[in-house]
Amino acid sequence: MKRRILVVEDEAKLRRVIELHLEAAGFDVDQAASAEEGLRLTENADVVLTDLRLPGMDGLELLSRLKAQNGDATVIVMTAFGTVENAVEAMKAGAADFLLKPFSLDHLTTVVGKALEIRALRSENRELRAELGRKYTIENIVGHSAPMQEIFATVMRVAPTRATVLLAGESGTGKDLIARAIHHYSPRRGKPFVKINCTAIPENLMESELFGYERGAFTGATQSKPGKFEQANTGTVMLDEIGDVPAQIQVKLLRVLQEREFERLGSNRTLQTDVRVVAATNQDLRAALEQGTFREDLYYRLNVVPINMPPLRARREDIPHLAEHFVRKLAMDTIGREVELTSGAVEKLMAYHWPGNVRELQNVIERSLVLCAGDRLDETGIRIEAAPARPAGETGFLPEGKTLDEHERDIIREALRRAGGNKSQAARLLGLTRNALRYRLTQMGLDS
Repeated sequence: MKRRILVVEDEAKLRRVIELHLEAAGFDVDQAASAEEGLRLTENADVVLTDLRLPGMDGLELLSRLKAQNGDATVIVMTAFGTVENAVEAMKAGAADFLLKPFSLDHLTTVVGKALEIRALRSENRELRAELGRKYTIENIVGHSAPMQEIFATVMRVAPTRATVLLAGESGTGKDLIARAIHHYSPRRGKPFVKINCTAIPENLMESELFGYERGAFTGATQSKPGKFEQANTGTVMLDEIGDVPAQIQVKLLRVLQEREFERLGSNRTLQTDVRVVAATNQDLRAALEQGTFREDLYYRLNVVPINMPPLRARREDIPHLAEHFVRKLAMDTIGREVELTSGAVEKLMAYHWPGNVRELQNVIERSLVLCAGDRLDETGIRIEAAPARPAGETGFLPEGKTLDEHERDIIREALRRAGGNKSQAARLLGLTRNALRYRLTQMGLDS
């Protein structure tokens, strides 16, 4: 399909030359001798090429009106040497580019082509943003069960507010999807959504990652860098695995929640922040309160609206819908063909206890599709990796001659060995928060 260019130029000879050249370059061209006439012809134009000096309404006013009608209007202005300042003004007003008279016709073609490319990219970005937004609507989150319907209702009630939300639940239950849905339905939609995995950030880097730093704040800080809270300003911050945040950072997070302010590392200048905080955890934060590894005041600041994500075993009626969803979503991308999920396969999926929840179900479906030879996925093709069986004779009780404290010490040492001394990774192996592991190490005299 040919692109349509509207040329608005009061000099008839130049207007005709531009028209013939652009038509020869493969464009459809409309022309107007005045801005008023041009306004009547802009509806189908992909690009408007206008002179700044026109009888009656000038090019700047035409640009202003076009932008008011359609913020995405693509306008190129032409100007003579004496009106360069006006060209700069036009660029500030939203012109895509400008041509300084006299210009070569080849340069004209290049500028028009570039403007069309930028227009196409903007259109593609809008479509991608819209598609991404639709992904996080309630309608696109699979959950027919009563617990999930209750969660969806809570999301719709809390999203328009700025209340802090605490998402709790086992790993793989969909906390990330719900956090993004809250953002999607909030007035902050279209603003940044910044997810921070508190477990993945080394303890010595967490402050600089969250709050940013100034040049020279530490060795290697060769330039200033904004932190996650600055990047998310006017949007939403998701603090994933909030239970792993060290005590000294908990104090700073509490201040952000209470006062909405912080300082970059190495700076005394206080910065204001306007973010909505959604925190998530797969740990029992109440147990962390009792152990003294999580601040009580921070807990209550985060737990304004609690949402408890049910494990998949507690909403089994969703398993068939989720399985069908993943088969439709993954089959073409994974193996390039459609696959039918049989009733026998669904029964096998329903019988499993899903310790890894929805994430494990998706993994099983993907693995089964990759290994599926035909166009039907039946019960024999469902590849569930069961937990390894306990060796014969192993009771799971304490090793003979060991006290509980000694056995716990051995387990922690083994986890640290497997993790290469990385306490965060060792904590994940043990099913603990980083703070809970640190507390146990201190109690056992192993914190060095």
